[in-house]
Amino acid sequence: MMLLNDSESNRGTGFTNEERRALKLEGLIPPQVETLERQKERIEKHLAAKDDDLERYIYLQSLLDRNETMFYAVLMSDPARYVPIVYAPTLATVCRRFSHLYRRPRGMYITLEMKGRIAEVLRNWPKSDVRTICVTTGGRILGLGDIGVNGMGIPIGKLQLYTACGSVPPAALLPIQLDIGTTNAALRADPLYLGLRREPPPEEELDAFVDEFMSAVQEVFPGCCVHYEDWRGTDALRYLAKYKDSYLCYNDDIQGTAAVTLAGIITALKVTESSLSDQKFLFFGAGASALGISDLLVSALVAEGMSEKEARERITMIDKNGLVESSRTDLIPEQKIYAKDTTAEKDLLTIIRNTQPTVLIGVSTAGGTFTKDVVEEMCRITERPIIFPLSIPNAECTAEDAFAWSSGKALYAAGVQFPTCATPEGRTLFPGQANNFYIFPALGLALYATRAKRVTDALIIESAHALADQVSAVSLEKGQLYPPQDDIGDVSVTSAVRLAEFIFREGLATVERPKDIRRWIEGMTYNPSYATPADVP
Repeated sequence: MMLLNDSESNRGTGFTNEERRALKLEGLIPPQVETLERQKERIEKHLAAKDDDLERYIYLQSLLDRNETMFYAVLMSDPARYVPIVYAPTLATVCRRFSHLYRRPRGMYITLEMKGRIAEVLRNWPKSDVRTICVTTGGRILGLGDIGVNGMGIPIGKLQLYTACGSVPPAALLPIQLDIGTTNAALRADPLYLGLRREPPPEEELDAFVDEFMSAVQEVFPGCCVHYEDWRGTDALRYLAKYKDSYLCYNDDIQGTAAVTLAGIITALKVTESSLSDQKFLFFGAGASALGISDLLVSALVAEGMSEKEARERITMIDKNGLVESSRTDLIPEQKIYAKDTTAEKDLLTIIRNTQPTVLIGVSTAGGTFTKDVVEEMCRITERPIIFPLSIPNAECTAEDAFAWSSGKALYAAGVQFPTCATPEGRTLFPGQANNFYIFPALGLALYATRAKRVTDALIIESAHALADQVSAVSLEKGQLYPPQDDIGDVSVTSAVRLAEFIFREGLATVERPKDIRRWIEGMTYNPSYATPADVP
């Protein structure tokens, strides 16, 4: 029974007759021996019978509790179908209701009350070779704001994609919630809320807590990469700047979003046959994601020969208080370097007319703000405007509207996947999904294999080029800015190979370089199968 209750080892009806006899399973499961494919057929029928994706999410998580191999076999069989169920956009609903949906623990919860003994608590995790931790405070989850411990759904889902899309062995992955309290009074009053019922601590206390956490991770899991996810914007920027040169870490909201956006822009420029240095960028939103994308664009432009000053002049930002300009007193230091020496303005359309951008990027969480007038004005400025409404779950405009208002000329990608659109002339237009799952699983696999020392800006830029270079000429003709989601597994491995080559070339690896990097990496990847004999856990 211990074997049947261990999700990593359980095969259910997949145990052979010989295994059933040897492992004392006879009589404990139905007599029919089934292949993984036959079991998957049953799972797919169960999923098809569910009313909505939330119910499918719940079912898939319960499947993971019973049979890890089957869970990943299902996800990896059809990523385009299943990734939106275990990740965005379904995760927004899951996180909103996490405490009410809770079934059983997954990952770890490190609270402020554990300060002084975080390393001791981390040793409670049953695996010793943890290579990546995805950690959140729940301070800025999708468009939901501060939801505290309900944000745990995000690191769980992110790491499931490390395996489903990047083939990183799941035993090497650990989701962690740093429970620092929440500013959300409604959650603190909810009798079913699972987190600490307190306000977050002052910055000085939080810094000491995070310092101890980062040190404890390296003490318990040496060489482990810390993947920051959905921290409050100012904290996200501050901690990335603080730790990136001393720990193996990266922030997916900042760097992953930046890389996948840069990749889409690079691909779009192949369609327009223009260069990055020819573009002007307007960000609707000036938070951590906008700043991360902007900083990476500056690095990429500098690599093409521009000065930092010239590169920053190409970038304009708007937030809820209007244009980011130098007379404002509410800007953080990271925003000030992009502030324009001009008059205040709040109207998006007016700002577009004044700045003449060729690329419009939405990272505002304000759905529907790219109106018909906005899209039409972008078309007046440039023949093929690049429009990326990246907010999840509510995009600044839909693909259908962007294509209709631009007469099919917009080069479009959103944070969520929209269906294909048909034009009156009979053309089929393919909206892209500028989602981080094109970046972080491949990066995670490369870091896992090379045991890298640091994640540098140059490595993030390389990940963007590795992705963009996998968009075929046929896809470009259709206006597709990213590879097909069905191919995400192969895309991630190919990107990981290129990133590993870069890591070795830059002297960032801590293992010996193999002769055949692709074969070496493929030999480390996780394959959900019953090919090896079953053992008692």
